Amino acid sequence: MPRSPGFPTPDRGSDRTVGSVCPDDADPALIAAADTAIRAASAELLALSHDIHAEPELAFAETRSVAKTLVPLRERGFAIESPVAGLDTAFTATYGSGELVVGICAEYDALPEIGHACGHNIIAASAVGAALGLAEVADACGITVKVFGTPAEESGGGKVLMLERGVFDGTAMAMMVHPGPFDIVGARSLALADLSIVFRGRAAHASAAPEQGRNAGDAATVAQVAIGLLRQHLNPGQQLHGIVERGGVAPNIVPGHAELLYYLRAEDSASLDDLMRRASACFEAGALATGCTQEIRTLAPTYTELTPDPALLCAYREQIVGMGRVPLAPELEAARPLGSTDMGNVTNVIPGIHPVIGIDAGGAVTHQPEFAAACITPSADLAVTDGATALARTAIRVASDEIHRDRLLELGIQRQEDIR
Repeated sequence: MPRSPGFPTPDRGSDRTVGSVCPDDADPALIAAADTAIRAASAELLALSHDIHAEPELAFAETRSVAKTLVPLRERGFAIESPVAGLDTAFTATYGSGELVVGICAEYDALPEIGHACGHNIIAASAVGAALGLAEVADACGITVKVFGTPAEESGGGKVLMLERGVFDGTAMAMMVHPGPFDIVGARSLALADLSIVFRGRAAHASAAPEQGRNAGDAATVAQVAIGLLRQHLNPGQQLHGIVERGGVAPNIVPGHAELLYYLRAEDSASLDDLMRRASACFEAGALATGCTQEIRTLAPTYTELTPDPALLCAYREQIVGMGRVPLAPELEAARPLGSTDMGNVTNVIPGIHPVIGIDAGGAVTHQPEFAAACITPSADLAVTDGATALARTAIRVASDEIHRDRLLELGIQRQEDIR
């Protein structure tokens, strides 16, 4: 998909251009109204975060989480469409009629066995909070608030499917916050390919007739040895990691079928294509060496890297700093890739941001059981309300700035023309 367009130079007789990047300050009364609405809903938002956390659900099966997320939105008068994009656990919730459509992405899927170790309960609750705050000022800001319920971020690429099926069409900007061990405004992610590599050989009795067999398990072993040797020659930012999903059924049967599950990651899509070519040769080598065949299957849509919008980043940074948070310095952000996210695909098409909001995890990091436990602590609860407030304030500032508002609207028109 194409990257988000850059900053056109406006011609309005103003002495300020988009080169200044950060939007002007918004009317304090608008900020105060949104803040008040979020504070009034804080008990409900924290209950939502804890309730989602208590019943973790996996990709495309987040039925209870969706139902919980929709309750406060429906009560506030949001128009609900569920399901959307042919996905049972995807939804949109819309409020207002302004021409600038502000998208807030909610995630709610969990990880196998370790539950909400990525804190998607915080993401969902902060998204709802930001939407409730923005609904309070939607008419005054000339915006339409749209919450996107996006399933299967951990595996499955719900946002990619929704994007491809037109659910994000007409959206001027898209935002969300993700919990982590510390605050990062310009969070960086890696492009990702989610693969299954299936080896097929010939089963045989491992003792009585081993010569009749062709060992698919050995093919997987040779391939993984080749992958391990490849690692010393990878380009910066490239990563490979995987597991053996199936390697045989009994010691006395030559495995006729084996399967590897691998993630390939890289700094950008071009580098990911290069890594895919090199890794594919390793998988082919395993099959060739053992007389087996191999097939590479893509299990989920490919995730692209995050390309955050500079104006939104600047506005968001000012908000969280004003709240007393100390985010990672901009010059250090590039050194901290945060895995991969399907929000990258959204930001490659629509101006958007995916900052990380810090919680006190006691030294734990995402995808550890200890981080899951940290996602319902007082620090995590503060991240819900701070994240909601920062997102709402960011949207208000951009919507109130004539130059940036017009920029987003013009880019939206260009995208619609490209689609047609």
